[in-house]
Amino acid sequence: MIIRELQERVARALPAEHVEIHDGWWLRRSASASWWLSTVLPHGDGDLAAMVEVAERFGATRFQITPGACPSELDGLLADRGYLLEYPTSLRTAKTAEVPDSSDVDVRVDSVARAEWFECWYALHGLGGSVEVERAMLDRVGPPSGFASVMDRGRVIAVGRAVAEDGWAGLFGMGTLPEARGKGAGRAVLGALAGWALNQAAEEMYLQVEAGNAAAIRLYDQAGFTELATYHYRRRA
Repeated sequence: MIIRELQERVARALPAEHVEIHDGWWLRRSASASWWLSTVLPHGDGDLAAMVEVAERFGATRFQITPGACPSELDGLLADRGYLLEYPTSLRTAKTAEVPDSSDVDVRVDSVARAEWFECWYALHGLGGSVEVERAMLDRVGPPSGFASVMDRGRVIAVGRAVAEDGWAGLFGMGTLPEARGKGAGRAVLGALAGWALNQAAEEMYLQVEAGNAAAIRLYDQAGFTELATYHYRRRA
């Protein structure tokens, strides 16, 4: 199932510190401030109540619920246990060659996260967590990565990251500093990472975006990303 496969690619592109796989369920735990790194991917069947208890003993407090990738009864079971629904999200894909380029913007793609890239990324996505922990997460990524930076007068104002693996490239950490928005920086990051992905023989791209993020969805619509699936999370109250 392509949906399950893509979500497991995401788990490798955003690697938790501790991962245990039980009967197809990915139990993940991390000190990162990004809560997604500690989310369970329930990609298996079996005794659901027993597996939820295994996950809870592991320390899990949040499950990703994706129709077609996890057991259909799990959402209701978690709701009955008091887990709250949150963060409806869209999983989107595009043909890499069809993502438009924005050559009129000063953008570069590096194979490592330079200090200037990381500083901008952390300002947008660090969530106040430990700088060392967040940097270590990037260092754990195995497949090739591309780190895009949009420059303005020598300063990084927008960033994004792509991870290539077996013909696919996932997009992560997209963002533009508030004072620089509305000037095409996001489109430039997308186009630059698509070019990088083609050089990595990744003919398909994917990304995840929260359903309420209208500005990001508009950008991705214009770039040719279409919705493959929707999912949400269940968080223990």
